[in-house]
Parts: sequence; structure tokens; C-alpha cells
Amino acid sequence: MIDFRSDTVTRPSQGMLAAMQKAPLGDDVFGEDPLTNALERETAQRFGLEAGLFCPSGTMANQIAIKNHSSAPGSLICDQRSHVYLYEVGGISFHSGLSPILTHDEAGLMQPSSLLAALPNPHDLHKANAQILVLENTCNKGGGSCYDLDQMQVLSQLARENNLAVHLDGARLANAIVAKGYSEKEVGACFDSISICLSKGLGAPIGSLLLGSANFIHSARRLRKLFGGGMRQTGQLAAAGQYALDQQWARLAEDHEKAAELGQLIAQQAYCEELAPVQTNIVLFRLKEELSPQAFLDQLAAKGLLAVPFGGQWIRLVTHLDISLGSMQQAKQILCSI
Repeated sequence: MIDFRSDTVTRPSQGMLAAMQKAPLGDDVFGEDPLTNALERETAQRFGLEAGLFCPSGTMANQIAIKNHSSAPGSLICDQRSHVYLYEVGGISFHSGLSPILTHDEAGLMQPSSLLAALPNPHDLHKANAQILVLENTCNKGGGSCYDLDQMQVLSQLARENNLAVHLDGARLANAIVAKGYSEKEVGACFDSISICLSKGLGAPIGSLLLGSANFIHSARRLRKLFGGGMRQTGQLAAAGQYALDQQWARLAEDHEKAAELGQLIAQQAYCEELAPVQTNIVLFRLKEELSPQAFLDQLAAKGLLAVPFGGQWIRLVTHLDISLGSMQQAKQILCSI
């Protein structure tokens, strides 16, 4: 099967497995795992931030950040397509006691006017004060859409002028950096905290990093323990994450090229009503109304290709490092045969 369901399905490469096998081990709750400490420190420095925290998942990293930035009751501003709102099991409200305020911008990329319109009147006793702005780059539900650097800078400035903490859900931030060409430090300067996933396109088996100030990460470490995320001998996972950052970052451009090829092909097929702009490694397309998404996916699977439904008539494919050139040729044949 050619698996386009997500870039989370990747397997560790031989080089990554070798790095994991050689990893020294220590108890991370005691702060004694050398590779985990180095991964946290060096990744934070890469983004111009002071400290990092290794977390089991991106959802945990995001939810720790939101909890750490907030004091209930309050509200959080994000786009309606945001992962923290749609796909984190209501954690904004459950963990942090915040009410989400949603913006409604194209491809999940918030506009400054939308942020300003979303700000509740701080003098209105009926409204919870806004405490946090969360942006997502790339936006999964937006089809891998990316912010330009100046967009992030303007939104960050507006948020800080209105006393909002600014968190970036950077699950696929590496894809955005490769696609847009801005630097890690330029991104880091825009945000009070950043989560970055190691187990998507970067290809590690598990883990996300939460980055921020030294004080922020100190309290985040306690919250990670509270959330059940304290881990022990994490050196092998840290070795995988470091290998991913060092060896598999630049190659994300290959995934973007493959996604663009698939998008061009799918747009020409009779079943495709609409193709969302392909900016990174995610291909979103809308089936014609008379077609059943599940029946379409079943046909693909019967021919050896896996994809996922994405709401209504939309279908998602995601390219990643396990999609070889041979798999691409086979996938193109399948997509043309439905």
C-alpha cells in the first residue's frame, strides 16, 4: 500500500535507527538524559529562544503552552481551522478553562483585521478577557498553507500591543521554513512559545519540542508532569529527533515537489471539482457532489493507495519521506484510473 494518509506514518531510516542504537541513556525526569538535554537546548538556540522541553506529542506541547500562558477564566483567539481547536479533544477548555474565539480567514491564515475584530472589549463584564493568540504554520486544515514572515510579524506585534501571549503551533513549521525561506530565528522572534513536531515530515518515531523562555519552560516542565508526560530514558527518542533535525530537514523540499506533481495531476481528473493551492506537502481536493467520498477512498485502497476524508467532499493526501519515486509513479497511475 502507498500510504498518503499522513506524514505521521513514516518509519525511521537506517541512519536514524543507527543513531538511536548508539544513544546514551539517563532519567529525563531527573534531568539526566544527555541527548534530551542537548536536543532541547540546541533547538531552542536554533530559534533564538532560551530553552526547550521534549514532549510525547504535539497536542501535549500545545496544551502545555496554552495552560502555561493562561489563567482561567479567559479566552484564546485562533482560526476556525486550527488544530488546537479542531483536533485536540477540547483541551483548550478542559485543561485551561478558556473559551475559544474563532476567526474565519482563507486557508486558516489569520489576517490582522480579523485579529483586531476578535478582541473582546476588556470593559465588557460579559466577555472573558483574551489572553492568548495561537497561530498554526503550516495550517493542516488549510492544506499546508504557510504564513509569510511579515504576516507573522504584524500579528505578533498586534497581539503584544493587546497584552496577548503568542503561541505558534508549528507541527509542520519545518515545511513552512523550507517553502518560504525565512530563518528559524526570524520565526522565533515572533512568538513567546513554539511547538515543533519531530514525528511528521521530519520522520522521527515520536515527539515534539516546546520552545520558549527559561522561566516559561521551567513551569512547562511541571505541567508536563501534571499531564502525565514525564518520561525516563528518552535518549533514543532524542537521538531520533536530533537526526531528523540535522539530516531530514532540507529534504522536505522533495515532499513539496511531489505534492505539487500530485496536485497538478488530480486537478485534471474528472472526479476533481476543486484543488486547494498546494504550498507544501499536503494535497486537498474536493470531489464532485455526485461522488461518495468513502466509495472513492475505497476504490483507491482497492488499487493500493491510502488517503483520508477531510470533511464534506474533501480528500487529503500527504507526501513524506517514505514515498519513493516508484511509489509516486504507481500513485499517479492509480489516481488516473478512478
